[in-house]
Amino acid sequence: MTDGASSRGPIVALAGGVGAARFLRGLVRAAAPEDVTAIVNTGDDREFYGVWVAPDLDIVTYTLAGAVDLDKGYGLAGDTTTLVDRLGELGHESWFRLGDRDFANCLHRTLAMRDGATLAETAETLRQSYRLDVRVLPMSNAPCPTRVELSGGRSVHFEEYMVRDGAPSDVESVDLSAARAAAPAPGVLEAIRSARTLVVCPSNPVVSIGPILAVPGVRDAIAASDAPVVGVSPIVGGAPVKGPAAQLLRGIGCEVSARGVARLYAPWIDGFVIDQRDAGQVDEIEALGVACRAVDTLMVNVEVAKRLAQAVLDLAEQTRDERGR
Repeated sequence: MTDGASSRGPIVALAGGVGAARFLRGLVRAAAPEDVTAIVNTGDDREFYGVWVAPDLDIVTYTLAGAVDLDKGYGLAGDTTTLVDRLGELGHESWFRLGDRDFANCLHRTLAMRDGATLAETAETLRQSYRLDVRVLPMSNAPCPTRVELSGGRSVHFEEYMVRDGAPSDVESVDLSAARAAAPAPGVLEAIRSARTLVVCPSNPVVSIGPILAVPGVRDAIAASDAPVVGVSPIVGGAPVKGPAAQLLRGIGCEVSARGVARLYAPWIDGFVIDQRDAGQVDEIEALGVACRAVDTLMVNVEVAKRLAQAVLDLAEQTRDERGR
């Protein structure tokens, strides 16, 4: 799985969603998996069908395990939906398509938490069940629902906004107050403080990376760390590769471009990797005081993901050398 990759020291990745999972699949081939810790967004988490679903934790775990449904980017390959289909026949809402084996994992999480386990402990159990060397940490053990504020005073949970409602464009703001009131999960701040390299995966800046940064102590730990921080743009050619990043970025007043995301991240990152299609923005990004490199970021296969991860790690080393870290 490592393809002979050698240790580059502790690497901490802020992660959420499909883009992060695909990037991490490359990162564990560019570096030793046991050196990697993924701190994962939990703002999408909520109860469905009586079980606690943690979409981003599961996407990351399933993808790294080689068990994900590659066509959808989430869920388990070959899974069936007998349970949800039957609930729909009985008149229940069934817009969240949770597969049967996926449901079993979520039921395990729910039963364990009912018996006193934390979200982090259930994530660790699932990690071990899939025999992963990567450490997978939720950003917090507390519920941190991200809510999207829409025109007309409407407020919906992010999963309702994206999956049920199809990500409408009338976004006025995003409410991260639950994350701001939560404590970081055990190990999160310690991992950031001890990292040699901090990576921001190509995830939605507003509802994947934003909630992690909103958890008290996370921004301060990043600021206090000696590790270079390198992000990857989730925007290619003026559009997100996947998901509703465009609507949400506009909703917070951010330009939908690699340059726009770089401006959003500039106060706390050292380097930014963008797609080669946006190479014309390199100089503008570097004018922000952020080292920039343009490469192929469309992770159509694991080899591209590995090359992208290598570019990120190389840029981190470059910024470390330039700043004498």
